[in-house]
Amino acid sequence: MPFRRQVLAGSAAAVMLAATSFGAHAQEMTKVTLALPSPGGLGYFGLYNAIAEGYFADEGIEVDVQSVNGSAQVLQVMAAGQAEFGHPGPGPLLNAREAGEDIVYIYNYFASSQFSLVAEAGSNFTTPEDLRGKVVGVGTADGAEVAFVRSIFDAAGMKDGEDYTFLTVGEGGMAVAGFMQDAIDAYASDTIGMATLRLRGIDLTNLTPPEFKGYFGNGYAVTRAFLEEDRDVVEGFGRAIVRGMRFGNDPANREATLENAKIGNPQVMEDREFASALFDTYIQLTSPAFPDKGFGYQHPENWERWQATLVDSGDLDAPLPDLTMAYTNEFIGIWNAAE
Repeated sequence: MPFRRQVLAGSAAAVMLAATSFGAHAQEMTKVTLALPSPGGLGYFGLYNAIAEGYFADEGIEVDVQSVNGSAQVLQVMAAGQAEFGHPGPGPLLNAREAGEDIVYIYNYFASSQFSLVAEAGSNFTTPEDLRGKVVGVGTADGAEVAFVRSIFDAAGMKDGEDYTFLTVGEGGMAVAGFMQDAIDAYASDTIGMATLRLRGIDLTNLTPPEFKGYFGNGYAVTRAFLEEDRDVVEGFGRAIVRGMRFGNDPANREATLENAKIGNPQVMEDREFASALFDTYIQLTSPAFPDKGFGYQHPENWERWQATLVDSGDLDAPLPDLTMAYTNEFIGIWNAAE
């Protein structure tokens, strides 16, 4: 059944949206839920630009952004029909497809790896092999960063539970405590995690091998049923996101983008200096890996690399029957053609 349309004219929500997004007139809006694997903020600057600058409203879409705990939960709520759009990692998505869930990547958002294997500077750890017999902290037990770091160890011939151990310690201050209490020797970190650790006095060394820094990270996804039944919503959603990305990449809009990110996580913006530095990192991570293709493009060879790594590490039992069903580039031209 195509996703329902809800008329918001006359409601309090419509009054608020009319004042902030699309002028003082009511219109029919399509309400969708987007599930993020962690609290939003600067990392999703294109999304919040699209909300604040009215790009979603231009498409007749109202987005309800919800944060859950990790990519696995993103995929669970999508499969349960509780979210139309999600932002999972490629590893968990392939795991979900192996389990029978027909969820499709539509937009490669973090075109460069957003994850790293890090240790404290001065720890004498310089390579993943140095962590043999050690404990590696993770934010969540089944997050995309776990599959990423496990693949690093697997390439070094090291197996989870035999040559090293994962310990779920949480993020932010909990990860800091893990290092300070010597509960962990290294950490599987995302971008904001590294910035947070450094901000709180943990000097880090990056143990991620160069060949792993090119692995792409989380992106936007939908179920195939939604993709086929509500293509106009998918087109409008992606068009708004690309406009939000272009807005954020324009230096003239830097301050406006930082302000717009408060929609997702105002606490991150309290330290303006930290937020500005973090924003520079996110600009790099989300810039198109293939500029001639535009925002969101997914290279088939990168998906093959991810799948091979997951099979080698045991996270996938075997290659999927048709890996191309896990992603699509069919909307990339449409989204990037919009001004």
